[in-house]
Amino acid sequence: MKMKNEKDPINALTVDVEDYYQVEAFAGVIRREEWQKWESRIERNTHRLLELFASHNVKGTFFILGWIAERHQSLVREIASAGHEIACHGYDHQLISNQNREEFRADIRRAKFTLEDMNGEPVIGYRAPTYSITEQTIWALDVLVEEGFQYDSSIFPVYHDRYGIPGAERFQHVISREAGEIIEFPPSTVRIAGQNLPVTGGGYFRLLPYRSFRWGLRRINRREQRSAIFMVHTWEIDPEQPFLPGNRLNVIRHRINLNRIAGRLSQLLRDFRFAPVREVLKVEERYAMVAKPRLSVSDQAYVQMAQMD
Repeated sequence: MKMKNEKDPINALTVDVEDYYQVEAFAGVIRREEWQKWESRIERNTHRLLELFASHNVKGTFFILGWIAERHQSLVREIASAGHEIACHGYDHQLISNQNREEFRADIRRAKFTLEDMNGEPVIGYRAPTYSITEQTIWALDVLVEEGFQYDSSIFPVYHDRYGIPGAERFQHVISREAGEIIEFPPSTVRIAGQNLPVTGGGYFRLLPYRSFRWGLRRINRREQRSAIFMVHTWEIDPEQPFLPGNRLNVIRHRINLNRIAGRLSQLLRDFRFAPVREVLKVEERYAMVAKPRLSVSDQAYVQMAQMD
């Protein structure tokens, strides 16, 4: 069945550029000081994704850790020269909840400067490690505005043991803060029986049958007439990566169905239209900037206001 339709909204294709040993699930057993002891597989995995995207003639947004960028400068330039958008994933994958305002500012400023220095263009997009902008860390939006970011993709409108604001707005919208305005492009969900179910990629893409994921994105594009946002980690394309120590649940979460991702990604790129976030937001400008009301958000009011929308 032919899925791709030129009349469908264009979705945002995104990559979180981080190595397999940098994920939050293993932060308790692999210290940052030990990262360089592990075999780096970031270049080969990123190259695999670049080749896959090129074979389907699609461009995306690469949210890159500053720590990675400092050590793999040519890789950042390769991504940019291939026509993809460079965006920021923070410096060394610190949860925002583990930082105060000035620590967070220093983190994103260092990462943003590094990426811009290599790319020669402004970095306007940010995604928090492990989607860690929550009710407790909404203040991070002010810092993002102050540091020159124009959009964020960190507020996941779901229940989860590590992240999420379940009542948050599901689609692109402008958030007005004391520091100014920023566009939020939330990880994608479908709303079923009063609950938001994730269809944004990552572990969900590995866990759900592809037909379920395809159904969810098609529902967003055709029934709701909105753009979705898809995410893949660079390490998810690599089923041969070394085993990491940790509890059984974290190991399962990390490794399940890694061998299926390349095939599923190819199918996804055949079935749906994709572009970098910055281009999708231009298409969606009438939604984000005009049709949707601006949300004036205090640290404690985000969920209540989103639920009233």
